[in-house]
Amino acid sequence: MPRVLRIINRFNLGGPTHNAAYLTRYLPDRYETLLVGGSQEATEEGSHHILHALGVEARILPELQREVAPWRDRGAYRRIKQLIREFKPDIVHTHAAKAGAVGRMAAAELGVKAIVHTFHGHVFHSYFGPVRTAMYKNIERFLARRSSRIIAISERQKQELVDEHRICPGDKVSVIPLGFDLSRFREDRAHKRAFFRKVYGVADDEIAIAIVGRLVPIKNHDLFLEAIAAVARRTQRRVRAFIVGDGEERERLEARARELGLSLAAGPRFNGHGFGHGATGEAMVPRATLTFTSWIKEVDIVYAGADLVVLTSLNEGTPVSLIEAQASDRAVVTTQVGGVENVVQRDRSALLCPPGDLAAMTEAILRVVEDDALRDHMGGQGWDFVRQRYHFTRLVDDTARLYDALLN
Repeated sequence: MPRVLRIINRFNLGGPTHNAAYLTRYLPDRYETLLVGGSQEATEEGSHHILHALGVEARILPELQREVAPWRDRGAYRRIKQLIREFKPDIVHTHAAKAGAVGRMAAAELGVKAIVHTFHGHVFHSYFGPVRTAMYKNIERFLARRSSRIIAISERQKQELVDEHRICPGDKVSVIPLGFDLSRFREDRAHKRAFFRKVYGVADDEIAIAIVGRLVPIKNHDLFLEAIAAVARRTQRRVRAFIVGDGEERERLEARARELGLSLAAGPRFNGHGFGHGATGEAMVPRATLTFTSWIKEVDIVYAGADLVVLTSLNEGTPVSLIEAQASDRAVVTTQVGGVENVVQRDRSALLCPPGDLAAMTEAILRVVEDDALRDHMGGQGWDFVRQRYHFTRLVDDTARLYDALLN
């Protein structure tokens, strides 16, 4: 039976964890998989509940962490080499940059038959200055030569890797989009919507706008705040905004919101105990323009309660929030970066704006806020699109075929 050692940076909320979990759980029985990952960062919400729900056990390597630290990275390298010697994998499959660097080097040194790496995103623009970016590109080119196959999660990402950044030749790259179980975003939506809007005091005539993701610079929440402030000045509609997530930028973003004249309310967090908590009686928070919710694991409730989902990132691989929003029949406004154009349908389920363009983002949000018919029409366009492209069974089938080809 072929063995797969699957290595991921860390188990945080996002596409990579779902990807690794579904592949570990649902690969055909002819494969045996060991899943390992690093420890999560203090500012991030963990995603071990995703593994537990699927019955997946993972081994944690504390030495494997996101930030570059040579002494700790050497420890992770030694631990992974030890795992390879013990587990004797036929395939080492790494996910994201740090796991990809340490894991591929260890696998190459020990002569593993097939080495596969998935780019869930990349750091080749909008993260670092030109010198550091050039260094990372050279590292990835070096690692690509030691890889049997590179997986891009969108056609746009393959184009960036091959043509724009010249990481490896095109014949070494397979495109395998992410996969998810999207069924919960279709279930009991009326009840979830009523619950969310009751908890946060959102009136029936208010338009709820949500952005979901880590509060880190690459997500460019400043653009979201500035656009919301601009929309609030120009529309007669009652608008509520929700920033769902947490991270290193939280305090600075709260200060920036106040500078823009946005009033804040710290709303309650869902606690996983079901719909009964806070679903009746008076609203639990005062009316406010903007609410920082922190992390909400029951994100399907957020999408059900929202009317519009926004993404303002400077760079993306495959933005999970946009897949989930469309599965929830929600209109989308997003920057056109990375794999976004492969995830949404331009001018059907989503309006796309140039990255960092405040005027374009404001106009797009304003258009959707003020036109109820357009908002409803856009919301109805996304489900069939994402269902066909991003269900986890397609992910598993595509990956198993790739593994079979490599081993044969």
